Amino acid sequence: MSVASNSSLREQQHPLIRQLADTIEKVWHKHLDLSSYNLPAELGYVEGKLEGEKLTIENCCYQTTQFRKLHMELAKVGQMLDILHCVMFPRAEYDLPMFGCDLVGGRGQISAAIADLSPLQMRGILPSNYNSALAALPQINFSEPRELPQWGDIFSEFCIFVRPVSPEEEQMFLQRVENFLEIHCQNAIAAKPVSSETASKLLEGQLNYCTKQQKNDKTRRVLEKAFGSDWAQYYMTTVLFDIPS
Repeated sequence: MSVASNSSLREQQHPLIRQLADTIEKVWHKHLDLSSYNLPAELGYVEGKLEGEKLTIENCCYQTTQFRKLHMELAKVGQMLDILHCVMFPRAEYDLPMFGCDLVGGRGQISAAIADLSPLQMRGILPSNYNSALAALPQINFSEPRELPQWGDIFSEFCIFVRPVSPEEEQMFLQRVENFLEIHCQNAIAAKPVSSETASKLLEGQLNYCTKQQKNDKTRRVLEKAFGSDWAQYYMTTVLFDIPS
């Protein structure tokens, strides 16, 4: 079941978040054979309070042959904060990067927009088919690029991290994320399983990616303020960046 079909949260969020959520689902349904992924029941839809404002979180998850989890989270804090968070976690037996994307906005403005296909091989280089496809995309420039966090060495050279300052830049970001998704899904369905040795290296890379992402202090602080530190840790390690077994 998609987020859109069981709630109106998406309709209350910034237009770019609505458009991006629709785009992600469109590309997933177009290319991938989706089946449901069972999150713990209490984590699909969560409500809390943050600084007197209602905090609502909705999670949508699928799995496929190539991906152990496709996760999209929508969150809203009153009129203060709108969030979209999406990660595609590949199964270790396929040599695929991590697709990750986040939009953060408030009071009608998007303050942060990030998207990447992050390499999992420990040498930090994307598979050649990804490298060539991404390098062939048209060059785009944003007025206000943002600096990656200290733990941002997990990202590729193609990572976009910006504050879009106009409707035109918002659409540039949306289009580039769609490009990333199309490239990713097409390569995923063409991928063949790798050797057990390579799979263990990819698993190590995914472990490193999830461990680094769990260091996102801004996300953790919001969750801790609303739900307490124990719940925040549980949510970050169960829903947002669960460590692959």
